[in-house]
Amino acid sequence: MSPRAEKEFVLNYAMNRWQLNFKRNVGPTSDSIRECRPNSIDEWRDYYYANVRTKHHIDSLGRKLYVRITENLPGEVRFHPDLLASINEEDCIKYLNSVVIDRTYNGYCKEQGR
Repeated sequence: MSPRAEKEFVLNYAMNRWQLNFKRNVGPTSDSIRECRPNSIDEWRDYYYANVRTKHHIDSLGRKLYVRITENLPGEVRFHPDLLASINEEDCIKYLNSVVIDRTYNGYCKEQGR
């Protein structure tokens, strides 16, 4: 039996491939969270959307991710068509927001020993 790719694998692959998580797109997340020194994820979320990039901007990156997945990946025969078809625009928007907010915050907490 061959390995099966999951939805998150495709989202991560495409986000990295088209550099949507690069500093020029999402801003200096590591530097920004250290500057913010949040005590909660809500505090980080509010700070990020007010001072680094807007929620609208990150949502638009999610929409761009969706377009890349639906327009570019099917022709490459890299992923099963059913897997690609299972990914919707909302998945992409949530994924980008999760990477920028949740995962940055989780990494910061680990760095701080929390």
